[in-house]
Amino acid sequence: MAPKEKKCKAATKKTNKAEEQIMSEKRHNMVTYLDPDGKFSELKEITQWIRESQINKAITFSTPVYKSIIKEFWNSASVIEVDGTELIQGRVNEVNVNVSPDILNTVLELQDDPNAPYSIPIMCTRGCLLRMKCTADIFSSQINKGDLPMRYKFLLHVLIQCICNRRAGYDMAGKDHVGLMVALVLNKSFSISKFVYAKMKENMKRTCGCTTGNKFWIFPRFLQMIMNVQHPDLPKADDDILKIDTMIEHSLKIFRGIAVKRYKESKPPRRLICALDKTDYVAPEDDIWRHNDSQSDDEEPKLKKMMEDKFGRKDSDSFDSDDDGDDEGGDGGDAGAVGESTAGASAAGTAGASSVGDDEEDTESDDNVPEPGYEFYLAERGVKKVRKIRQEDDADYLPSDTEAEHLKKKQTATRRKKKERKYIGSSSVQQFVP
Repeated sequence: MAPKEKKCKAATKKTNKAEEQIMSEKRHNMVTYLDPDGKFSELKEITQWIRESQINKAITFSTPVYKSIIKEFWNSASVIEVDGTELIQGRVNEVNVNVSPDILNTVLELQDDPNAPYSIPIMCTRGCLLRMKCTADIFSSQINKGDLPMRYKFLLHVLIQCICNRRAGYDMAGKDHVGLMVALVLNKSFSISKFVYAKMKENMKRTCGCTTGNKFWIFPRFLQMIMNVQHPDLPKADDDILKIDTMIEHSLKIFRGIAVKRYKESKPPRRLICALDKTDYVAPEDDIWRHNDSQSDDEEPKLKKMMEDKFGRKDSDSFDSDDDGDDEGGDGGDAGAVGESTAGASAAGTAGASSVGDDEEDTESDDNVPEPGYEFYLAERGVKKVRKIRQEDDADYLPSDTEAEHLKKKQTATRRKKKERKYIGSSSVQQFVP
């Protein structure tokens, strides 16, 4: 008798996602809700501040967005130079659509200074996070917005959802996203239009297999606002609407509930700081995050101690910014939740590992000698680090003593132990039966 053929169950995994699902994300570049009726007393101060801020139109202006127009723009977009000015130009319905920092600044009414930078020094960001009582690892390349008090968390939440280029992992914020929040809090000179334009330029290089070589449809709402100004007569069809979410009152209820559980604030909550508290607040000069005559807690000694604990003592001359590039590759800008992991976060902090203060501290001091079996070495960026001295008979030698490598070694040891337990548990001694 011939054996029966085994029937295989049909695969249920979806392999043919709609183009819109692959190329866009409905929670990206969305419209915020600022509680106009004042039902959420915990958020009253921060929502009122946002309504009066320079980002109000960029995060609250709602317009229908048309899929075919956005698709055509990004498929044809290229960086060009016109009369000495760089811009991104796309071709839509046989007309040119131009995007530049100046155009973004005008359409979104951001009131940016054209000479302002679009980044904040990493030490200023770290100090301000401590001042806001952030409980996250401030040396990580990303922080979870839930590690901030509720009102600061809401500000960062709005920036991530409405202005930043994240397409997944909305709980996490990269250094540049946090820098944008810090710039607003401290009233620092910062160009949001340049920030958005830089993210658009990054998107010109971001493609992957799922997009068949095409560019992601990022900032669709901003692009539609620009097209409505430059070419108001472009054809628009009701069945061509691109779905973009809008925050509603229920969104704030969920946000408040999660925030209360995640972060335990003092009662009553601490007063907001800097520009969030005073409309006439003047930003501190240079790269500092507080005025010398500020009456609040001084975070500098704590930051210095944290840096020494994490990186070891450094010369005060090594007080430079962490400029190891944008971390957007792991920031949700690509196809999936790439930015949801913070593993290897210490790598982003090493370049910014600098000391605040005492000139007498010296990296060559006898008080800072490595432990037995370890030695100092200079990393690629010239930062002094510690590694294990290589032994020829040491199979577990680590080339450098970083968190990522420690984690890898620990995981390997754990797997070995589990494997040993598995074999021991499965083996048994057979009794002799006469």
